[in-house]
Amino acid sequence: MQARRQEPSGRAGEESKVMALKSFNPYTASRRFLTMLDKSEITKQEPEKSLVEPKKRTGGRNAHGEITICTEAAPQEAVPLDRFPPREKSIPAQVAAIEYDPNRSARLALLHYADGEKRYILHPIGLEVGATVQTGEGADILPGNAMAIRFIPPGTQLHNLELQPVRALSGARGRRSAQLLSKEGDIALVKLPSGEVRKFALDCMATIGQVGNLDHENVTYGKAGRTRWHGRRPTVRE
Repeated sequence: MQARRQEPSGRAGEESKVMALKSFNPYTASRRFLTMLDKSEITKQEPEKSLVEPKKRTGGRNAHGEITICTEAAPQEAVPLDRFPPREKSIPAQVAAIEYDPNRSARLALLHYADGEKRYILHPIGLEVGATVQTGEGADILPGNAMAIRFIPPGTQLHNLELQPVRALSGARGRRSAQLLSKEGDIALVKLPSGEVRKFALDCMATIGQVGNLDHENVTYGKAGRTRWHGRRPTVRE
């Protein structure tokens, strides 16, 4: 669904909401088709320092400092790690904050575990600050909870599916809206967003719910400068 542009009303600069997008009065050419995401669900601006590491980028330069990729921008600042709940982490955790991540379209949910550990997970739709998240067989079928597919009823929306058992960190894939169709023996049939039906082992882990921030694909930049802010330099055809 494409973002709809509302007719301007009121004083210049007044914002109007279209679903989860914000549009603006076209008092300049660059703001005529400009839309931005509504970030009202974000509750914390700065990332957790203990879960942050620098992201190494070359800026398009080789070992001699020469530009070899002219469309790549300079290195970015430190970003939060993408940490999913491990299989053995059955301790309940409370959602402390919902944060913005500049390196992916989804939001991040900061979890505070009962043993004092802190981790990040992808923020699914319906997961709010103060909710409890748990991993394992005894977890309820609620957004953010992770468990093996054998304990999930058919028809449930899933994301972050594990391709092979016992590979919760390296084998996870952030499917936004996969759906568990049925379970036959030791195999589960999962429908992917593309419409493909793929087989997964029942011991593979999956997270309940659909990844949020669905309106990210409907954002209109409005000007070339916003692509530069995202680290993409102009490309000239030869």
